[in-house]
Amino acid sequence: MRERARYGSVPAVEKALGSLPVVAAFAGRLRIRDVIDGLCPVDDRSELTHGQVIESLVANRLTSPEPLVRVQDWAGGYAVEEVFGIRPQQLNDDRVGRALDAIAPQVDSIAGSVGAAAIEVFGIDVSRMHWDMTSISLHGEYEQTDEDYAAPKFGHPKDRRPDLKQIQTGIAVTGDGGVPLFHRAYDGGAGEVAQVVPMMKALQKIATSRRMLIVGDSKLVSYDNLTTMHADEVTFVAPASKVYVKADALAGLDLQRATRVDYVAARDQSKDPDKRGTWHVYEDTMTLAGPRKKDPVLTLRRVFVHSSARAGAAASARAQKLDRARDDLARLQRGLGSRHYPDVAAVEARLAVITKTRRVAAYLRTTTGTGTDTGKPALDWHFDQQAIDAEAATDGWYALLTNLEVEQADATQVLLHYKGQEAVERRYSTFKGPLAVAAIYLKNNRRITAMITVICLALLIFSLIERQARAALHAQNRTTVAGLYARRPAIPTTRLIFQALAGIRLIPAADGDPHTIPQPTSLQLELLDLLDVNPLEWC
Repeated sequence: MRERARYGSVPAVEKALGSLPVVAAFAGRLRIRDVIDGLCPVDDRSELTHGQVIESLVANRLTSPEPLVRVQDWAGGYAVEEVFGIRPQQLNDDRVGRALDAIAPQVDSIAGSVGAAAIEVFGIDVSRMHWDMTSISLHGEYEQTDEDYAAPKFGHPKDRRPDLKQIQTGIAVTGDGGVPLFHRAYDGGAGEVAQVVPMMKALQKIATSRRMLIVGDSKLVSYDNLTTMHADEVTFVAPASKVYVKADALAGLDLQRATRVDYVAARDQSKDPDKRGTWHVYEDTMTLAGPRKKDPVLTLRRVFVHSSARAGAAASARAQKLDRARDDLARLQRGLGSRHYPDVAAVEARLAVITKTRRVAAYLRTTTGTGTDTGKPALDWHFDQQAIDAEAATDGWYALLTNLEVEQADATQVLLHYKGQEAVERRYSTFKGPLAVAAIYLKNNRRITAMITVICLALLIFSLIERQARAALHAQNRTTVAGLYARRPAIPTTRLIFQALAGIRLIPAADGDPHTIPQPTSLQLELLDLLDVNPLEWC
């Protein structure tokens, strides 16, 4: 039986305690250790279970996400032994690697069981889920891979490191608090369209309900995906790519016929009303035919959305690239016949570079030749105003597709459902920032798959902490915690909570005395109370 700690103020050798009791409490509520030990048992000779090791790795991601070779050092500086019952030397590289190897074949079952526990324990509403995929860059060649696990491959990395192989990760988060209940690793070159149906099936198992709204990006939309969702009574909202809604359909829209939406973007909350962006919606229907003649034709609602902020950004970006191209072309024209552009071939090569780098192929018109009098290369160019005007007519417009009935959601509500997609983007910023090591390296792709599950379990706890704190404040008719940010009131985020708790220390037991926690501050005690965590129970 672990001896309980006490509050005190006796100076002694200390360890960092910080948010470890909070992490341990939430991991316990999610039954992470029990789930893993049930799926991945160890023999009687093992000092630690795989569940204990993985639980400590989750805590490592949340408190000090350094490369895995430093887990043992982290455990020595933090009160890991006192909170999790694990001596630092037990978290050596070999033991961590064996735990990752053990859970890799069971990651889907682990994700499903822990996700179901989160729904049950925290009462999470799963009627609306947001789905997206991202990539993680990897150091190492990974020339030999285990075909049973996601394979590192070159692709189109989101962090702009084409020199590194990548693995892809899909995450589905709830509209209720942005909680990531489902995750899965995919090959570095896997197409997003093909992953939609397996994701949907997995979510249905976790949620134990067929009725579900899935919100995603344009990769959600394909005939096969939408047919399967319709058959399974799953509704969706996703933006239409240019494959399904052409630019001329957007250019023909009349803003005067659209309906103004009562929506204020988060970035505009503090602005004067007349300086805020505006949103309008206009609805019609479209049909989507299958690849075979016998395939039924799908009829979908199409909600056109106009954003004034998006329109302004598009106009500004176009003007900027035209100005830059104009400067490049002027320099080229001044240099005709010089050693840099002595002939037509050199001029055309430079034009190709300007067209590509400035992205003006849609409206740049050029004529090259050789002057009859001078023998020097000649250039005539202009921007096609008709092409510019045609593109400008689409500024700010995009289309959302959905199979929601009008009775379930009108055009405004469809847009609001889609705007919740920022929740999954926000979680990805945490996934690839505080919780993950950018451009990770592990021994093999089996361990990469397992490590992604560790990070996603940490992300789940990270999200639940924020949701719990805000729900507790809401029950008290409050939204902020005094002194949380720069000694000012702030809406709690997990990052701010962890920063506030970081100063909590623990004095290990000595000479028959129990562990001692020097008295926390009033802010720390308030946060622990909101999270329903008593650190004395975890040491």
